Amino acid sequence: MKKLKHILPFILFLVTFSVFSQSGYVTGKVIDGDINDVLAFANVVVKNTTKGTTTDFDGRYSLELEEGTYTIEYSFLGYETKEITDVVISANKEVIVDVTINPANSLDEVVITTSTKRNTESALLSIQKKSVVMLDGLSAQSIKKTGAGDIAAAVKSVPGVSVQGGKYVYVRGLGDRYTKSILNGVDIPGLDPDRNTIPMDIFPTNIIDNVIVLKSASAEYPADFTGGIVNIVTKDFPTKAEYSLSVGTAYNPDMHLKDNFLSYSGSNTDFLGYDNGKRNRKINRYQNVPGTFENKILLTSLTKRFDSQLGADVTTSNPNYNFGFTLGNQYDVGNDNRLGYQASFSYKSNTTLYEDRVDGTYIKNRFDSSVTDLGINRVVTGTSGHEEVLVNGLLGLTYKTNRSKYKLTGLHIQNGESTGGRYNLVISEDNAGGALLDATGDEILYTQRSITNFALEGDHSLNGDSDLKFDWVLSPSFSTVQDKDHRTTTLRIVDIGNDIQYQIDPSSVGNPTRIWRNLSEESWVLKGNITKNYKLFDRAAKLKFGAAYTYKYRDFNSDQYIFETTSSVVENGDVNTILADENIWTPTTGEGTYLDSNNIFQPANSYEGESNVAAMYISNEFNVSEKLKAILGLRTEQYYLFYTGEIDGESVTGEKTIDEFDLFPSANLIFALNDDSNLRASYSRTTARPSFKEASTAQIFDPITNRFFIGGLDNKTFDPIRPTYVNNFDVRYELFREKGQMIAFSGFYKTFTDPIELTFFPSAPRQMTAANFGDAQVLGAEVEFRQNLGFISEDFSNFNFNFNASVIESRLEMTDQEYNRRVTNARDGETIEDTRDLQGQSPYLINAGLDYNNSEIGFRAGLFFNVQGETLEVVGTGDVPDVYTSPFNSFNFTLNKTFGENKNSAIDFKVKNILGDKRESVYQSFGTEDQLFSSRNPGTEISLGYSYKF
Repeated sequence: MKKLKHILPFILFLVTFSVFSQSGYVTGKVIDGDINDVLAFANVVVKNTTKGTTTDFDGRYSLELEEGTYTIEYSFLGYETKEITDVVISANKEVIVDVTINPANSLDEVVITTSTKRNTESALLSIQKKSVVMLDGLSAQSIKKTGAGDIAAAVKSVPGVSVQGGKYVYVRGLGDRYTKSILNGVDIPGLDPDRNTIPMDIFPTNIIDNVIVLKSASAEYPADFTGGIVNIVTKDFPTKAEYSLSVGTAYNPDMHLKDNFLSYSGSNTDFLGYDNGKRNRKINRYQNVPGTFENKILLTSLTKRFDSQLGADVTTSNPNYNFGFTLGNQYDVGNDNRLGYQASFSYKSNTTLYEDRVDGTYIKNRFDSSVTDLGINRVVTGTSGHEEVLVNGLLGLTYKTNRSKYKLTGLHIQNGESTGGRYNLVISEDNAGGALLDATGDEILYTQRSITNFALEGDHSLNGDSDLKFDWVLSPSFSTVQDKDHRTTTLRIVDIGNDIQYQIDPSSVGNPTRIWRNLSEESWVLKGNITKNYKLFDRAAKLKFGAAYTYKYRDFNSDQYIFETTSSVVENGDVNTILADENIWTPTTGEGTYLDSNNIFQPANSYEGESNVAAMYISNEFNVSEKLKAILGLRTEQYYLFYTGEIDGESVTGEKTIDEFDLFPSANLIFALNDDSNLRASYSRTTARPSFKEASTAQIFDPITNRFFIGGLDNKTFDPIRPTYVNNFDVRYELFREKGQMIAFSGFYKTFTDPIELTFFPSAPRQMTAANFGDAQVLGAEVEFRQNLGFISEDFSNFNFNFNASVIESRLEMTDQEYNRRVTNARDGETIEDTRDLQGQSPYLINAGLDYNNSEIGFRAGLFFNVQGETLEVVGTGDVPDVYTSPFNSFNFTLNKTFGENKNSAIDFKVKNILGDKRESVYQSFGTEDQLFSSRNPGTEISLGYSYKF
């Protein structure tokens, strides 16, 4: 109550302020249509008044006006004047008007008049239309139109983009390895440091200025992408004081309010996304553990330090819920200087229950090629419950003068996930599909992740005309992933007459095991760019050059503790009795459970990695003719990778494992067929590099799937892993029409040298690695269009249909090694080709959406569909079949309604996975039915959210 007394006056002040203030704002950006860049010091004037301003060096402007309807004039010496009519200013509301003006073709004044609505529609496509680089994206205006609460929801409408798991963005059906996400132009690690993409659902839309998706490379961007780069740009600061609150909840009948949910008691800070130390390692890494033969009480003491709970508790699951707020304002700091801030905070609690989860491992018959049926190696079925907390905060401070801008941004993401699992297992004792036994499995897991990123940026106009600019950024990031006390216990089921006995059997199902793993990583990015606008062939041109340096360091270590027992029988299969006090080994009894003196710290599975990328580039954008524009660029990158750990059983320190100096040329051409259509072509060379984990020798156990990932640096089966190089060719025809409508046809061709792929080890179906297999080619075609349905009837003018589809054929030429393994393990009557699909490349991608948007009443609703084709997920190796991801038909409904006098309140209603599709991956082999590699049922989720803006 005391806290409430302090908060209420603040809320009352904000509400009172919003009621009595009677002015609003018109803000935006003025773009130079000639070079598709911001236009500094352009004039912005309210027609028939003396009220006006000029854009800053960033091309931005802001005008505070009384309530009413205005016409705004935009002009610049030597350029056309554009008048925007029907600009309606409401109290405490911001109207965003981004305008593109072009050079005048004559000495006479040229005035172009258009309405606010028509200008908004054309502004959404203006940058895309003029850009020489192939791109799509979302401006602040279009993000606002979607009604989406976070970027993951908004970016679904971008052609060629799919969102996996509700948060990770893929472009053109290419997997995570070939899609790159950056924040304000800078690499930052995600919650999974081995991914190239960051989760998009952590960014609320009201702090975002724009999202740009680049599909062709340009020299100023990092070379390690192929599918696309997703650049999230946050606002500097709002035009006026802005505050917002949001709350939401979600219910899934397959997951929530279920009385069979599996959980366990963790620490009292789990709700904040981190463990308070309760799950810390119980003994020192280098603690000497005596054997039972030494008959020491120390062994009893060390064993008792471990929490005795090995099985999850059964409880009732909670619905998902979330809340958050944003703050922002700006202040005049004399001489037209401004200081502003933008802050956001969000908290999400998600509960997931998979009741019929399946993880299967299958293998071909090694002894009889006439047998086509796949044999079981290990099949796990059962229930798992997951409780995840995601907390994130972002704070940005910006100081802006007439000629410079300084911005400091801090981002922190905290994530904690607790898992409880109970399974039934079928295991092959001979690992070849025979001698099957039954078992039970219990798991308790906790993973804690965090990211902290800072970015200090500067933008400077170096001369009075603002045609020479310098920008720079320094950005350190620090991330951690901690697996804290992963507990796995598997018991063999043995029939004893008419009774069933549960046994600890190390030789067939393994021992009770506890695992601690710690990964810490830091990244430092420094880069600078100089941009010069000038005249070439008496036409506008832009020269850009710069340099960048990225340093990354990772430390990974693993500790594993195994428990033995003198009595293998576990009564009633209750794993929580194994470490009960009365069942602990003592020197007196000489019986019970005790800590194994071996297998504690695992130096072979611990490593340090360092990488350095030093880059320089130069690019020139220029007009070859009145209709033909080009960007030619060259980027150089020197890449080093160093490894500290064990190679071939020997310790190494700072071993240089990769040393590559590469040239990455790029060329982008755009030919304006007329004012509304373009023909584009581009070429670029890019790369994909192995992650630290892939370029290690560590063996990393996944207790959930019971599979191992083994590093590709020196695994004695495949050559040491090396970077992939890709040549990219693109062509595109695009037609832009009124009301934001467009049609585009694209084609692309890519050649991959040494693509990095996920594969099984031969004859080891539960062991995977990353390796280079042959060379590959990808050929694809895209079609996209945005159509307003007003052509049917005026009654349908608020309906829009968006559609984009990609059809892609990939072909990898196998190495002799892979081809020979497949031939050796072929079934009778099976023909083995020497080519196959590229791992991770979807054969098709479809995005479609039908939405209704009535801005006058603040109502928006839409149906959205997305599907990717059957995709090679893991490359088989002879007797282990290929694994393919089955298509997941994502069909969702969204509804957004604003209400209130100033439309400050909004309700969001969403239904996800209306079709109730499952996420599945399957083994595919000749002459037999598919077998499940993994299966999860995400169910259908219904969510409701409310937000209020002050």
